[in-house]
Amino acid sequence: MSKPTPKFEVCVDSVISAINAENGGASRVELCDNLVEGGTTPSSGMISMALKRLKIPVMVMIRPRGGDFCYSEEEFEVMCLDIQHAKILGTHGVVFGILKPDGSVDVERVAKLVEIASPMKVTFHRAFDMTGDPFKALNDIISIGNIQRILTSGCDSTVLEGLETIVELVKQAEDRIIIVPGGGIRESNISRILAATYLQEMHVSASTTITSSMINKTSNIHMGRAFYNSEYSINVASEERLIKMIDIASRFTG
Repeated sequence: MSKPTPKFEVCVDSVISAINAENGGASRVELCDNLVEGGTTPSSGMISMALKRLKIPVMVMIRPRGGDFCYSEEEFEVMCLDIQHAKILGTHGVVFGILKPDGSVDVERVAKLVEIASPMKVTFHRAFDMTGDPFKALNDIISIGNIQRILTSGCDSTVLEGLETIVELVKQAEDRIIIVPGGGIRESNISRILAATYLQEMHVSASTTITSSMINKTSNIHMGRAFYNSEYSINVASEERLIKMIDIASRFTG
């Protein structure tokens, strides 16, 4: 008996990528800024424009900075305010995660953010992959309530490397929360991932690189820090890549 094709969430950090994702068949987008750091909170302007241009749901990343997921009181207050602003703008949902110094889920603070976010949807993001015990973390997150999804690479660098853990997480979660694999998913490995376990949803970037429209180019100045990306190439979600991924998943599950 065939199973439904997984829904595809696409991680984007620009409005044009969000539009490409929708055109490619995405079920929703995770809207971020600064994907080089793993994603931080996008501006109110980007959120507003994405909501204006898209028909599919927009999940907004709530992360005040790159680095770890153990936040100061000031950073936590920023997260509270960002969730409030996202709600005012009409966002469909938010994505966040907070850990304690020992690597456990900060249940008290996460519960507070969930309360502020209501009635928006909530995803606990890949802070989950930095926990000391993912199976305890899963139970802790479920115990908070009103969190619909956990995004994870299976506590490894990519979904393929963490696939064994993801299979066990899906079993433990049952129908209490959706486990969404994300990290290194591409056309060449979707079938192997789906062969290991049935998944309701998948999280991808489906990105490609396009050339900047700049004619005047300065090669001796960089706006980033130690690792220099070219200022004249831009990563965007690829409509074509996403269509291919969804087609592969559809043929596999069908």
